[in-house]
Amino acid sequence: MLHRLVEPGQYVSFAFTQRLVDEGVDPSVGSVGDAYDNALAESQIGLYKAELIRPEGPWRGVEHVELEALNWVDFFNNERSHEALDDLTPIAAEELHYAARNRLQPAG
Repeated sequence: MLHRLVEPGQYVSFAFTQRLVDEGVDPSVGSVGDAYDNALAESQIGLYKAELIRPEGPWRGVEHVELEALNWVDFFNNERSHEALDDLTPIAAEELHYAARNRLQPAG
């Protein structure tokens, strides 16, 4: 009998899900064991492998990978333009969002 090394529910974090709920974000994870458990994580891991791990190797060791992974995450979250954000960086999109919110006048 073959056993998977990682059981389906291990990637679903209650703390992560609660953080999404607290921030008003609709979590993209489903119930433990369904097809949506790892969709977001697997998509991100695919980007990570395609953009960093495969093209930038060979790696000198675990520490080298960890340091470059931190640099990539910082780049991805702060400097990389995203098509879904009209090719803005996340920071620029967030700045526009809050600027627009601050221009709104309360009704009444």
